[in-house]
Amino acid sequence: MRLRIQRATWPRPALILTDTPRPHCRDCEGDGGTAYDYGDHNGEYAGTEWEPCTCWNENRRWLLMPLPRLPRRRRGPGRDPWAPGGYSDEPPF
Repeated sequence: MRLRIQRATWPRPALILTDTPRPHCRDCEGDGGTAYDYGDHNGEYAGTEWEPCTCWNENRRWLLMPLPRLPRRRRGPGRDPWAPGGYSDEPPF
């Protein structure tokens, strides 16, 4: 098992410890699985199926620490989203 720390955003922000695929796996070549394109009855592209490899388990993860949610800044009409206090008279360069 090869573990790494990853940031999750759903259902709430958190740091998780997750399993990763073996980098030298002969079946998936370190990608964690194989993608297969398939078509509909007319032969047109209809989607991609993902078949996970046996070298890892993508559902194996542990919550390390929940992260705080950052408050959203309120943007009113006429406010510049890049200026911290509203309008800015500084040149853009």
